Amino acid sequence: MVLNASGSPLFILPARVYWEDTDAGGVVYHARYVAFLERARSEWMRSLGYGQQALIDGLDLVFAVRDMQLDFRRPARLDDALGVTVALARVRRASVEFAQEVRCEGEVLATAQVRVAAIDARSFRPRALPDELYGQFKSLESNAEQDR
Repeated sequence: MVLNASGSPLFILPARVYWEDTDAGGVVYHARYVAFLERARSEWMRSLGYGQQALIDGLDLVFAVRDMQLDFRRPARLDDALGVTVALARVRRASVEFAQEVRCEGEVLATAQVRVAAIDARSFRPRALPDELYGQFKSLESNAEQDR
């Protein structure tokens, strides 16, 4: 997990496992993890002042998942209280890489590396991040990338 300067994840979204998230055995269906991860990234952006609609209206920008790698370690189950983390692993001019985890009671259930591309909201063509957003993201980028 990539941590911020204080040693904690950049952002944690609390989530609860509901019946709709599980299979007949009460175990979270694997595709639901993608939704948990997406919600956490969206709420992280909102916490920075960039809700999805604000990105479209103000910056003509959307993000599209370009690549995602998931590692499932333990199952989440019905009624579990989860914490879905978001940390910036790497920021480039036209893409952002996130390191994410899904945790339950401090235990890591799944990890994800997610790369999103900056896309023009009208043309859906790749574009550079606006300078202000790029600068803000760079200031939050983890130093863990250089430590690898």
